[in-house]
Amino acid sequence: MRILGIESSCDETAVAIVENGQTILSNVVVSQIDIFAAYGGVIPEIAARSHLEAILPAIHQAFQEANLKTDSNQDDWSKIDAIAVTHTPGLLGSLLVGTLTARTLAILQHKPLYAVHHLKSHIYANWLQNQTEPNFPLIALIISGGHTQIVKMSAHQQFEIIGTTRDDAVGECFDKIAKILGLPYPGGPSITKAAATGNPNAYSFPHPMSGTLDFSFSGLKTAVLREVQRATNKPISFPSSQLAALLTDQQRADFAASFEQTAVDILIEKINLALKQNPETKSLIIAGGVSANQRLRHDLNFYSEQQNSKLHNKINLYFPEPRFSGDNGAMVASAAYYEVESQIPPTDPFTLNIIPRSIIQ
Repeated sequence: MRILGIESSCDETAVAIVENGQTILSNVVVSQIDIFAAYGGVIPEIAARSHLEAILPAIHQAFQEANLKTDSNQDDWSKIDAIAVTHTPGLLGSLLVGTLTARTLAILQHKPLYAVHHLKSHIYANWLQNQTEPNFPLIALIISGGHTQIVKMSAHQQFEIIGTTRDDAVGECFDKIAKILGLPYPGGPSITKAAATGNPNAYSFPHPMSGTLDFSFSGLKTAVLREVQRATNKPISFPSSQLAALLTDQQRADFAASFEQTAVDILIEKINLALKQNPETKSLIIAGGVSANQRLRHDLNFYSEQQNSKLHNKINLYFPEPRFSGDNGAMVASAAYYEVESQIPPTDPFTLNIIPRSIIQ
Protein backbone atom coordinates (compact mmCIF):
# COMPACT_ATOMS: atom_id res chain seq x y z
CA MET A 1 0.00 0.00 0.00
CA ARG A 2 1.43 3.36 -1.04
CA ILE A 3 0.58 6.40 1.05
CA LEU A 4 1.50 10.01 0.34
CA GLY A 5 2.22 11.76 3.65
CA ILE A 6 2.11 15.54 4.17
CA GLU A 7 3.61 17.28 7.22
CA SER A 8 3.35 21.04 7.80
CA SER A 9 2.71 21.44 11.53
CA CYS A 10 5.56 23.87 12.19
CA ASP A 11 8.43 25.04 9.97
CA GLU A 12 9.12 22.11 7.64
CA THR A 13 7.13 21.52 4.48
CA ALA A 14 7.48 17.77 4.07
CA VAL A 15 6.04 15.27 1.61
CA ALA A 16 6.87 11.57 1.27
CA ILE A 17 5.60 8.44 -0.41
CA VAL A 18 5.92 5.30 1.71
CA GLU A 19 5.04 1.71 0.86
CA ASN A 20 3.56 -0.57 3.51
CA GLY A 21 4.51 1.74 6.36
CA GLN A 22 8.24 1.13 6.09
CA THR A 23 9.72 1.37 2.60
CA ILE A 24 10.45 4.95 1.59
CA LEU A 25 10.00 5.72 -2.09
CA SER A 26 10.61 9.45 -1.65
CA ASN A 27 11.12 11.89 1.20
CA VAL A 28 11.15 15.63 0.51
CA VAL A 29 11.73 18.14 3.31
CA VAL A 30 11.79 21.89 2.66
CA SER A 31 13.21 23.46 5.82
CA GLN A 32 12.64 27.03 6.99
CA ILE A 33 15.58 27.02 9.42
CA ASP A 34 17.58 29.51 7.35
CA ILE A 35 14.62 31.90 7.39
CA PHE A 36 14.16 31.80 11.14
CA ALA A 37 17.82 31.73 12.17
CA ALA A 38 17.83 35.52 11.99
CA TYR A 39 14.83 35.73 14.32
CA GLY A 40 15.97 33.11 16.83
CA GLY A 41 12.72 31.18 16.50
CA VAL A 42 9.68 30.41 14.37
CA ILE A 43 7.28 33.22 13.40
CA PRO A 44 3.93 31.53 12.66
CA GLU A 45 2.74 33.92 9.94
CA ILE A 46 5.99 33.63 7.99
CA ALA A 47 5.96 29.85 8.41
CA ALA A 48 2.47 29.59 6.92
CA ARG A 49 3.38 31.73 3.91
CA SER A 50 6.50 29.65 3.34
CA HIS A 51 4.42 26.47 3.39
CA LEU A 52 2.14 27.95 0.73
CA GLU A 53 5.10 28.55 -1.55
CA ALA A 54 6.72 25.16 -0.99
CA ILE A 55 3.98 22.55 -0.70
CA LEU A 56 2.99 21.97 -4.35
CA PRO A 57 6.61 21.84 -5.62
CA ALA A 58 7.37 19.42 -2.77
CA ILE A 59 4.53 17.12 -3.84
CA HIS A 60 5.72 17.11 -7.45
CA GLN A 61 9.28 16.40 -6.28
CA ALA A 62 8.06 13.48 -4.15
CA PHE A 63 6.43 11.89 -7.20
CA GLN A 64 9.59 12.53 -9.22
CA GLU A 65 11.89 10.91 -6.65
CA ALA A 66 9.55 7.92 -6.36
CA ASN A 67 9.54 7.49 -10.15
CA LEU A 68 5.76 7.77 -10.16
CA LYS A 69 5.28 9.92 -13.25
CA THR A 70 3.06 9.35 -16.29
CA ASP A 71 4.39 9.28 -19.84
CA SER A 72 3.48 12.97 -20.07
CA ASN A 73 5.53 13.66 -16.90
CA GLN A 74 2.47 14.23 -14.70
CA ASP A 75 2.13 12.95 -11.14
CA ASP A 76 0.73 9.42 -11.42
CA TRP A 77 -2.01 9.35 -8.81
CA SER A 78 -3.13 5.90 -9.93
CA LYS A 79 -0.09 4.55 -8.05
CA ILE A 80 -1.15 6.16 -4.73
CA ASP A 81 -3.61 4.33 -2.45
CA ALA A 82 -4.20 6.97 0.22
CA ILE A 83 -3.22 10.42 1.48
CA ALA A 84 -2.19 11.20 5.05
CA VAL A 85 -1.73 14.59 6.67
CA THR A 86 -0.88 16.02 10.08
CA HIS A 87 -3.95 17.78 11.47
CA THR A 88 -2.95 18.18 15.13
CA PRO A 89 -1.14 19.59 17.09
CA GLY A 90 0.83 22.46 15.56
CA LEU A 91 0.75 26.07 14.41
CA LEU A 92 -2.70 27.02 13.15
CA GLY A 93 -1.63 28.59 9.85
CA SER A 94 0.89 25.87 9.10
CA LEU A 95 -1.62 23.10 9.76
CA LEU A 96 -4.16 24.83 7.51
CA VAL A 97 -1.82 24.77 4.52
CA GLY A 98 -1.13 21.05 4.82
CA THR A 99 -4.67 19.94 5.59
CA LEU A 100 -6.32 22.08 2.90
CA THR A 101 -3.87 20.72 0.35
CA ALA A 102 -4.49 17.12 1.44
CA ARG A 103 -8.27 17.57 1.54
CA THR A 104 -8.31 19.06 -1.95
CA LEU A 105 -6.14 16.30 -3.38
CA ALA A 106 -8.19 13.58 -1.69
CA ILE A 107 -11.37 14.96 -3.26
CA LEU A 108 -9.90 15.56 -6.72
CA GLN A 109 -8.02 12.24 -6.91
CA HIS A 110 -10.71 10.16 -5.12
CA LYS A 111 -8.29 8.91 -2.46
CA PRO A 112 -9.04 8.02 1.19
CA LEU A 113 -7.70 10.63 3.59
CA TYR A 114 -6.13 9.87 6.97
CA ALA A 115 -5.75 12.67 9.53
CA VAL A 116 -2.76 11.87 11.72
CA HIS A 117 -1.65 13.11 15.14
CA HIS A 118 1.81 14.68 14.97
CA LEU A 119 3.19 12.86 18.01
CA LYS A 120 1.94 9.50 16.79
CA SER A 121 3.85 10.17 13.58
CA HIS A 122 7.06 10.76 15.52
CA ILE A 123 6.62 7.40 17.23
CA TYR A 124 6.12 5.64 13.89
CA ALA A 125 9.32 7.13 12.51
CA ASN A 126 10.89 4.17 14.32
CA TRP A 127 9.20 1.77 11.90
CA LEU A 128 10.76 3.42 8.84
CA GLN A 129 13.55 1.42 7.20
CA ASN A 130 13.83 -0.84 10.26
CA GLN A 131 14.64 -4.48 9.60
CA THR A 132 13.10 -5.45 12.93
CA GLU A 133 9.89 -3.87 14.19
CA PRO A 134 9.53 -2.78 17.82
CA ASN A 135 7.64 -5.28 19.94
CA PHE A 136 4.72 -4.48 22.23
CA PRO A 137 4.23 -3.47 24.94
CA LEU A 138 6.60 -0.57 24.52
CA ILE A 139 7.54 2.74 26.09
CA ALA A 140 8.01 5.78 23.83
CA LEU A 141 9.84 8.93 24.89
CA ILE A 142 8.75 11.81 22.64
CA ILE A 143 11.12 14.77 22.85
CA SER A 144 10.96 17.80 20.59
CA GLY A 145 10.74 21.58 20.54
CA GLY A 146 7.08 21.55 21.44
CA HIS A 147 6.55 18.30 23.32
CA THR A 148 8.03 16.08 26.03
CA GLN A 149 6.02 12.97 26.89
CA ILE A 150 6.35 9.35 27.91
CA VAL A 151 3.77 7.16 26.19
CA LYS A 152 2.96 3.51 26.81
CA MET A 153 1.71 1.43 23.87
CA SER A 154 0.20 -2.02 24.34
CA ALA A 155 -0.47 -2.40 20.59
CA HIS A 156 -0.72 -0.33 17.43
CA GLN A 157 -2.96 2.73 17.94
CA GLN A 158 -3.26 2.10 21.68
CA PHE A 159 -1.64 5.01 23.53
CA GLU A 160 -1.48 5.91 27.20
CA ILE A 161 0.37 9.02 28.39
CA ILE A 162 2.22 8.14 31.60
CA GLY A 163 4.45 11.21 31.83
CA THR A 164 4.41 14.73 30.40
CA THR A 165 5.98 18.14 30.87
CA ARG A 166 4.29 20.50 33.29
CA ASP A 167 5.64 23.56 31.51
CA ASP A 168 8.24 23.68 28.71
CA ALA A 169 9.45 21.05 26.26
CA VAL A 170 13.06 19.89 26.36
CA GLY A 171 13.72 21.09 22.81
CA GLU A 172 12.42 24.55 23.67
CA CYS A 173 14.77 24.51 26.67
CA PHE A 174 17.71 23.83 24.35
CA ASP A 175 16.68 26.79 22.17
CA LYS A 176 16.39 29.19 25.13
CA ILE A 177 19.70 28.14 26.68
CA ALA A 178 21.39 28.53 23.30
CA LYS A 179 20.04 32.07 23.12
CA ILE A 180 21.37 32.89 26.59
CA LEU A 181 24.79 31.57 25.56
CA GLY A 182 24.79 33.51 22.28
CA LEU A 183 24.54 30.39 20.12
CA PRO A 184 22.53 30.30 16.87
CA TYR A 185 19.06 28.85 16.32
CA PRO A 186 18.14 25.99 16.38
CA GLY A 187 19.61 25.44 19.80
CA GLY A 188 20.02 21.66 19.83
CA PRO A 189 22.79 21.33 17.21
CA SER A 190 24.42 24.57 18.40
CA ILE A 191 24.67 23.42 22.00
CA THR A 192 26.04 20.03 20.95
CA LYS A 193 28.70 21.70 18.82
CA ALA A 194 29.71 24.09 21.61
CA ALA A 195 29.66 21.29 24.20
CA ALA A 196 32.29 19.31 22.29
CA THR A 197 35.10 21.35 23.92
CA GLY A 198 33.35 21.88 27.25
CA ASN A 199 33.43 20.19 30.64
CA PRO A 200 30.06 18.56 31.45
CA ASN A 201 30.91 18.70 35.16
CA ALA A 202 31.85 22.39 35.24
CA TYR A 203 28.44 23.46 36.54
CA SER A 204 25.79 21.64 38.52
CA PHE A 205 22.12 22.10 37.62
CA PRO A 206 18.95 20.74 39.27
CA HIS A 207 16.89 17.75 38.15
CA PRO A 208 13.29 19.01 38.62
CA MET A 209 10.45 16.66 39.57
CA SER A 210 12.79 13.81 40.42
CA GLY A 211 10.98 10.62 41.35
CA THR A 212 8.01 11.21 39.03
CA LEU A 213 7.42 10.54 35.33
CA ASP A 214 6.51 14.17 34.68
CA PHE A 215 8.96 16.80 33.49
CA SER A 216 9.66 20.46 34.23
CA PHE A 217 12.23 22.48 32.31
CA SER A 218 11.34 26.07 33.20
CA GLY A 219 13.31 25.86 36.46
CA LEU A 220 16.31 24.38 34.66
CA LYS A 221 16.34 27.33 32.26
CA THR A 222 16.26 29.74 35.21
CA ALA A 223 19.05 27.84 36.98
CA VAL A 224 21.33 28.12 33.93
CA LEU A 225 20.53 31.82 33.57
CA ARG A 226 21.38 32.49 37.24
CA GLU A 227 24.67 30.60 36.91
CA VAL A 228 25.59 32.61 33.82
CA GLN A 229 24.80 35.81 35.74
CA ARG A 230 27.10 34.69 38.56
CA ALA A 231 29.86 33.74 36.13
CA THR A 232 29.72 37.19 34.53
CA ASN A 233 29.26 39.05 37.85
CA LYS A 234 26.01 40.60 36.70
CA PRO A 235 22.83 41.16 38.76
CA ILE A 236 19.47 39.58 38.00
CA SER A 237 18.31 42.91 36.58
CA PHE A 238 21.02 42.85 33.89
CA PRO A 239 19.51 42.13 30.42
CA SER A 240 19.91 38.43 29.67
CA SER A 241 20.38 39.22 25.97
CA GLN A 242 23.68 40.93 26.80
CA LEU A 243 25.21 38.19 28.95
CA ALA A 244 26.58 36.08 26.10
CA ALA A 245 29.03 38.79 25.02
CA LEU A 246 30.63 38.65 28.48
CA LEU A 247 31.35 34.90 28.41
CA THR A 248 34.69 33.48 27.38
CA ASP A 249 34.68 30.74 24.75
CA GLN A 250 35.58 28.19 27.40
CA GLN A 251 32.81 29.34 29.73
CA ARG A 252 30.31 29.08 26.88
CA ALA A 253 31.51 25.57 26.07
CA ASP A 254 31.36 24.52 29.73
CA PHE A 255 27.83 25.86 30.13
CA ALA A 256 26.71 24.10 26.95
CA ALA A 257 28.26 20.79 28.02
CA SER A 258 26.93 20.99 31.58
CA PHE A 259 23.41 21.86 30.46
CA GLU A 260 23.33 19.20 27.75
CA GLN A 261 24.53 16.52 30.17
CA THR A 262 21.93 17.57 32.74
CA ALA A 263 19.11 17.45 30.18
CA VAL A 264 20.21 14.00 29.00
CA ASP A 265 20.53 12.72 32.57
CA ILE A 266 16.99 13.92 33.35
CA LEU A 267 15.58 12.09 30.32
CA ILE A 268 17.38 8.87 31.21
CA GLU A 269 16.23 9.10 34.84
CA LYS A 270 12.62 9.31 33.64
CA ILE A 271 13.08 6.39 31.26
CA ASN A 272 14.61 4.31 34.03
CA LEU A 273 11.64 5.01 36.30
CA ALA A 274 9.13 4.26 33.52
CA LEU A 275 10.76 0.89 32.83
CA LYS A 276 10.80 0.02 36.53
CA GLN A 277 7.09 0.80 36.77
CA ASN A 278 6.37 -1.19 33.59
CA PRO A 279 8.56 -4.32 33.81
CA GLU A 280 6.64 -6.03 30.98
CA THR A 281 8.09 -3.55 28.46
CA LYS A 282 9.76 -5.17 25.45
CA SER A 283 10.84 -2.12 23.46
CA LEU A 284 11.99 1.42 24.23
CA ILE A 285 11.40 3.99 21.49
CA ILE A 286 12.94 7.46 21.32
CA ALA A 287 11.12 9.89 19.05
CA GLY A 288 11.08 13.56 18.06
CA GLY A 289 13.67 16.12 17.03
CA VAL A 290 15.75 15.88 20.21
CA SER A 291 16.24 12.15 19.55
CA ALA A 292 18.95 13.21 17.08
CA ASN A 293 21.11 14.46 19.96
CA GLN A 294 24.36 12.47 19.91
CA ARG A 295 25.01 12.73 23.67
CA LEU A 296 21.56 11.29 24.33
CA ARG A 297 22.11 8.46 21.85
CA HIS A 298 25.49 7.61 23.33
CA ASP A 299 24.32 7.66 26.94
CA LEU A 300 21.07 5.80 26.23
CA ASN A 301 22.89 3.06 24.35
CA PHE A 302 25.24 2.69 27.32
CA TYR A 303 22.26 2.66 29.72
CA SER A 304 20.49 0.04 27.60
CA GLU A 305 23.53 -2.22 27.55
CA GLN A 306 23.92 -1.92 31.33
CA GLN A 307 20.24 -2.66 31.95
CA ASN A 308 20.07 -5.60 29.56
CA SER A 309 23.08 -7.20 31.24
CA LYS A 310 20.93 -7.44 34.39
CA LEU A 311 17.64 -8.52 32.80
CA HIS A 312 16.47 -11.93 31.68
CA ASN A 313 14.08 -10.42 29.12
CA LYS A 314 16.04 -7.80 27.22
CA ILE A 315 14.51 -4.48 26.14
CA ASN A 316 15.27 -3.41 22.59
CA LEU A 317 16.18 0.26 22.12
CA TYR A 318 15.07 2.10 18.97
CA PHE A 319 16.07 5.49 17.59
CA PRO A 320 14.82 6.80 14.25
CA GLU A 321 17.44 7.53 11.64
CA PRO A 322 18.63 11.13 12.21
CA ARG A 323 16.91 12.27 9.00
CA PHE A 324 13.60 11.03 10.43
CA SER A 325 14.06 12.55 13.89
CA GLY A 326 12.74 15.93 12.82
CA ASP A 327 9.44 16.60 11.08
CA ASN A 328 8.97 14.68 7.83
CA GLY A 329 6.23 13.29 5.63
CA ALA A 330 7.45 9.70 5.79
CA MET A 331 6.54 9.34 9.46
CA VAL A 332 3.03 10.66 8.69
CA ALA A 333 2.57 8.08 5.95
CA SER A 334 3.87 5.32 8.21
CA ALA A 335 1.50 6.26 11.04
CA ALA A 336 -1.41 6.30 8.59
CA TYR A 337 -0.51 2.84 7.29
CA TYR A 338 -0.81 1.38 10.78
CA GLU A 339 -4.15 3.15 11.17
CA VAL A 340 -5.29 1.31 8.04
CA GLU A 341 -3.92 -1.96 9.45
CA SER A 342 -5.83 -1.29 12.68
CA GLN A 343 -9.01 -0.82 10.62
CA ILE A 344 -9.40 2.84 11.59
CA PRO A 345 -11.68 4.43 8.98
CA PRO A 346 -10.49 7.33 6.83
CA THR A 347 -11.49 10.93 7.51
CA ASP A 348 -14.13 12.80 5.53
CA PRO A 349 -12.12 15.40 3.54
CA PHE A 350 -15.12 17.74 3.52
CA THR A 351 -15.29 17.96 7.32
CA LEU A 352 -11.68 17.54 8.52
CA ASN A 353 -10.70 20.22 11.03
CA ILE A 354 -7.33 21.19 12.41
CA ILE A 355 -6.68 21.13 16.16
CA PRO A 356 -3.71 23.33 17.15
CA ARG A 357 -3.47 21.75 20.62
CA SER A 358 -4.24 18.16 21.56
CA ILE A 359 -2.91 15.06 23.29
CA ILE A 360 -2.41 11.52 22.05
CA GLN A 361 -5.54 9.39 22.49
